[in-house]
Amino acid sequence: MTYCCGILVRDGLVMIADTRTNAGLDNVSTFRKLHIFSKPGERIMAVASAGNLAISQSVLSTLTEGIEDPNTGEVETLMNAPTMFQAAQRIGRAIRMVHATEGPALRSEDVSFDVSFLFGGQIKGSRMRLFMVYTAGNFIECTTDTPYLQIGEHKYGKPVLDRAMHYDVELYEALKTGLISMDSTMRSNLGVGLPIDVLVVRADACEADLNHRIEAGEPYFHDLRSRWSAALRAAHQNIPRPPYKSETETKN
Repeated sequence: MTYCCGILVRDGLVMIADTRTNAGLDNVSTFRKLHIFSKPGERIMAVASAGNLAISQSVLSTLTEGIEDPNTGEVETLMNAPTMFQAAQRIGRAIRMVHATEGPALRSEDVSFDVSFLFGGQIKGSRMRLFMVYTAGNFIECTTDTPYLQIGEHKYGKPVLDRAMHYDVELYEALKTGLISMDSTMRSNLGVGLPIDVLVVRADACEADLNHRIEAGEPYFHDLRSRWSAALRAAHQNIPRPPYKSETETKN
């Protein structure tokens, strides 16, 4: 299991991904799931993956080596895509190529073809964008109305984002909210865990403002987890008890 979220606000982009892979209680490993493709000042793109690790690695390798266009002979990669939209299309084609190659063997072993990606970034001269690419290779784009997307074990971290996130949130406030969302997921699902990879990109910079890995025991993240738990307990205690009478009190 995994959890990744992308947040696109006016000031820029935040991408967060855990690194835990779980193939059973006695087979837990750490693999990077947030991958960055960049040429500073010209373009920066980030791909976060969820689902079957072997499939996601095959898709990323296909994108890195490139896909040959049968009409032009050009080898298409993320680094030479003219737009973010066309780059997202290339991710979709890579998924379908891997499915065509690996799908029959997976079905014969009763293994589902399960993979999804968050893809965000900016190419110089165009706007910053964030997409979620599905198993079928189709995708949706983040909007200002709901400025975040999630993949993997998203249900525990979604309420935090629903309540706190909007397009005009300051960039590092968005990062803080994303980390609280990650902590909420880690609290409720042991399949999501540290280390956590974080990328922050300011709009129109086309390079990373922050590219950081949060390891176990890091003081800020430990403090954030403690403060959030304490804040929830305090908020709960400060809300008045329900005014409803019990059945016993009503009868008396």
